[in-house]
Amino acid sequence: MKFNNIDFDTYLKNYPSKDGFFGRYGGAYVSPELKIAMKEITEAYNTICKSRKFIDELRRIRKEFQGRPTPISHLERLSAMIGTGVQLYVKREDLNHTGAHKLNHCMGEVLLAKYMGKKKVIAETGAGQHGVALATAAAYFGMECDIYMGAVDIKKQAPNVARMKILGARVVEVTEGLQTLKEAVDAAFTAYCNEYKDAVYCIGSVLGPHPFPMMVRDFQSVIGVEAREQFIDMTGELPDAVVACVGGGSNAMGIFAGFLNDPVDIYGVEPLGKGPALGDHAASLKFGEEGIMHGFNSIMLKDENGEPAPVYSVASGLDYPSSGPEHAFLHDLGRVKYDVVSDDETVDAFYTLSRMEGIIPAIESSHAVAFGMRLAKQMDKGSVLINLSGRGDKDMDYIIERYGIR
Repeated sequence: MKFNNIDFDTYLKNYPSKDGFFGRYGGAYVSPELKIAMKEITEAYNTICKSRKFIDELRRIRKEFQGRPTPISHLERLSAMIGTGVQLYVKREDLNHTGAHKLNHCMGEVLLAKYMGKKKVIAETGAGQHGVALATAAAYFGMECDIYMGAVDIKKQAPNVARMKILGARVVEVTEGLQTLKEAVDAAFTAYCNEYKDAVYCIGSVLGPHPFPMMVRDFQSVIGVEAREQFIDMTGELPDAVVACVGGGSNAMGIFAGFLNDPVDIYGVEPLGKGPALGDHAASLKFGEEGIMHGFNSIMLKDENGEPAPVYSVASGLDYPSSGPEHAFLHDLGRVKYDVVSDDETVDAFYTLSRMEGIIPAIESSHAVAFGMRLAKQMDKGSVLINLSGRGDKDMDYIIERYGIR
């Protein structure tokens, strides 16, 4: 399928470019020393991860340890409640081991680090799901693991902090700035600069310098590959729309990868938070402009000085002032439509899905559920497939404390 002069039949092979660009977005804007490290990882990924031995081992891990493939569930009662005849489905990444999609790329990244002879893995985390997934992978392969996390997120995501520590990871509290995801990335990058000879930085989304946006997308594409086959097997046809939440955007690129070459509407959902004022949301693709941060060029929210702006979301995994460079590229192409959902609409969806279907979603995933419900009310027929990127155990205490039981 061609869209805006891009041949999506070969898209995943052609993008990013050799230098890591999706159009003008992406790249590797890092120090000379880190350029050497990025080159080492790129070369290792392009050789080791394409070998039969690596692929066979990763497939075995996914089946025997992660519990893949994860199923698709038909939200029959919720669809009936909406009442337009549109049918809602969810890809159940909440049933992936550790409770979210993050383990898909963490097992791949840590397996690569093992093949490269590294002793440690380093990462940042916001909602804690990436931290838990990386700590799990590190424990599985017997490697050291340092997780950098903002002090605010440590308080919001106490259950995941406990899981990381139980799994043997060292959780490093970050107290600079807003003490959330951006500052955690800053701190993790600083640590990696000092340890890159013995460690690999396992970034938690489709962002950062090349090759991370490509690597994470490729490891996460298992979601889209499975979902496409499962949906056709379940219904005999493709969904009319695919929906996923977008912060950095790993779960979204994972499921989008399976449908980019199909006549399917694709929607990425950003956090509007408390409203459109700068500092009240984290919707970079909706309100941002081109800019470089954390080693890559994308669309980002900027303050009056052109620096990354303060951001906010009820979802710790979405409060990042930029988005993955591939999302910026797909946004400009128009192949993926990006929209926003507020905190209030998200929390309503959190409770609605829990009560109607017995599935407690992560508050990040609840953004996609909210938009999927909104979309279903606007359509007069068809189907919507939502990527349920994680489960909500980590969010329950925070949501109840802040919003009460609805």
